Amino acid sequence: MNTKTSSAPSSRTKVRRIAELANYEKESLYGIIDEAYFCHIAFSDGENTHCIPTACWRIENYLYIHGSNGGRLTKKLLTGAQTSIGITHIDGLVLARSAFSHTMNYRSAVIYGVFEEVKGNSEKMHALDSFMEKIAAGRKNEARPGNEKELAATSVLRISLEEAATKISNTHPSDKEEDIDLPVWAGVLPLKIRRETPLPYENKNIPTPEYVKNWANA
Repeated sequence: MNTKTSSAPSSRTKVRRIAELANYEKESLYGIIDEAYFCHIAFSDGENTHCIPTACWRIENYLYIHGSNGGRLTKKLLTGAQTSIGITHIDGLVLARSAFSHTMNYRSAVIYGVFEEVKGNSEKMHALDSFMEKIAAGRKNEARPGNEKELAATSVLRISLEEAATKISNTHPSDKEEDIDLPVWAGVLPLKIRRETPLPYENKNIPTPEYVKNWANA
C-alpha cells in the first residue's frame, strides 16, 4: 500500500491555518498515534457536544479504543455518529522577543469518520492483546487474560485512518524585523514525557520482569 500522499484525503482534513505545516503522509500519522496513549474524541449527542479523552492504539490502518458497553461514548459511537479525534504531542515552547510571536513546537493529528464495532471474541482479544503489548511488550503473556464475562461487558471499536491529517511544527523563534534588537531572551524550551523508576506494589517474591527493569531507560 502506498502510504504517502501530498494532498488532503478530504475537504474537512485540509489544513487551512498555516497550511505549510500540514502533513498527509501515513508514516507521520502512524508515528503520532503510536507514541500516544490516549486521544480526545469529539461528538454530538443531538443536545450537547462532548470531547472525551480515552485510551487508544493502532493496528495497521485503524485506530482502536475500548470501553464499557453501557458507557455514553461507546453507545453513541455504535450508532454511527460522525466523530473527530485529536492527538497532540507538545515538543517545546518557542519564546520570541514579542509576546504575539510566541508559539509551540508540536505534532498533532486529527481523524474524521465513523467507528465500527470489532465483533467476535477472538477478534476482540487480538485487539486487546495489541493494546496490552503497547503498554508493555510481553505483558500479555503474564497478566490474567479477560474472562468471558469481562469480554462480554467490553466493546472494542475501531476507525479507519483514511480520513486524517497531521500538522507538525519544529521551529525556532521568528520575530518581526522591528523586534530583533529588543533586549529579550529568545529560544526554545524543549518538552518531553519522561519515564521514571517503576514503583512496585505488594509483589512479595515475584521477580521483576525485564520490561519493568528497562522501563525508565526505554
